[in-house]
Amino acid sequence: MRITFEPSSFDPFAGMRHQVKPSADLATRVPTILVFDSGLGGLTVQREIARLRPDARFVYCADDAAFPYGRRDETEVIARVLAVMERLVAAHRPDCVVIACNTASTLVMPHLRRHFALPFVGTVPAIKPACEQSVSRMVSVLATPGTVARDYTHALIAEFGQGCDINLVGSVHLASLAEAVMRGERTDEAAIAAEIAPCFVENRGRRTDTIVLACTHYPLLMETFRRLAPFPVTWIDPAPAIARRVVQILGPARPTAEMPASLALLTGGKARAALAPVFCGYGFAETGVEPLPLH
Repeated sequence: MRITFEPSSFDPFAGMRHQVKPSADLATRVPTILVFDSGLGGLTVQREIARLRPDARFVYCADDAAFPYGRRDETEVIARVLAVMERLVAAHRPDCVVIACNTASTLVMPHLRRHFALPFVGTVPAIKPACEQSVSRMVSVLATPGTVARDYTHALIAEFGQGCDINLVGSVHLASLAEAVMRGERTDEAAIAAEIAPCFVENRGRRTDTIVLACTHYPLLMETFRRLAPFPVTWIDPAPAIARRVVQILGPARPTAEMPASLALLTGGKARAALAPVFCGYGFAETGVEPLPLH
């Protein structure tokens, strides 16, 4: 499916260009990095940041009380993220906040930057690098239905997708399937295969050679994706680029005598016992609950 975007007054990069410098004393202390997502997908981003800044203290918050964002109204997501962030910033005083969620990033970044004097790093579909490296000029973008429909995504395609056939695939169930796998439930490979099947397009001797993973949950299923793919493709995970951006803001890692304790938080907490070992595997010694029920 060839995507076109009609220019308008909408600016997809509003709120992304604005920059706030981090605290001046970071050269003498360990930074606190807050990573936020609706669920567990942001762990794929936190993992990459931790590789570049192993000395940092991490606070990871999964807004499981409102998961998944992709099925919620835009105004509801904006209000929810602002409310949760108000609590988290006050409680943990981060030096940098990473919104490790495509849905939230494409909606809330301008609002966050107006409300908080902090550096924010968002997560957006990696359409530019995908189109730059595609040989067949056929690229699929695998995302939630909300991200697929959003003006932001269409504007990115208009800006960076010239000369490529862009196939937008809105997956209703993949994020929940990834969460189930992380909780230790059986992998439903038939359901996963059905969700990714529309990404693989063959047309007049050409076929998709690059797939953008435009939801941070999806790299959690990368091994399954590769096994179920009908033909080889390059999968684009934005996490390494996000990690590099964080280092640009906060600077490189510093030698430290001991690793700071990192904290994982859930806003609902029903799956706390099941998820504590998962968070531990990502370096979070403690899993707590920051009660923020939906009203």
